[in-house]
Amino acid sequence: QVQLVESGGGLVQPGGSLRLSCAASGFTFSNYAMSWVRQAPGKGLEWVSFINSGGGTTYYADSVKGRFTISRDNAKNTLYMQMNSLKPEDTAVYYCAKDVGVAGPWYGMDYWGKGTLVTVSS
Repeated sequence: QVQLVESGGGLVQPGGSLRLSCAASGFTFSNYAMSWVRQAPGKGLEWVSFINSGGGTTYYADSVKGRFTISRDNAKNTLYMQMNSLKPEDTAVYYCAKDVGVAGPWYGMDYWGKGTLVTVSS
């Protein structure tokens, strides 16, 4: 009964900021690495960010590095991603996903949320 529920999406102007949240349940959240993955309209899935179980290791796609920050609050079973300096090309459905591996996102993800839509437009 693993559940991942994203929230925080919406319409923002270019250059604006947004914080996404993912509420996790059905597993011991603090023992697992997590990622954010996105899908722009008409395009494939793009991995965006990764955080290990303790929060001490993070990785980012080149397209968002320096603008997005992934974090987690294990006491609240919640994953976050702060998105700053948003660009129209960031427009996508953003998915919270549970990673299979402990060291990085390259092992894949075994559970996904339903996604939250972020639209960056003036």
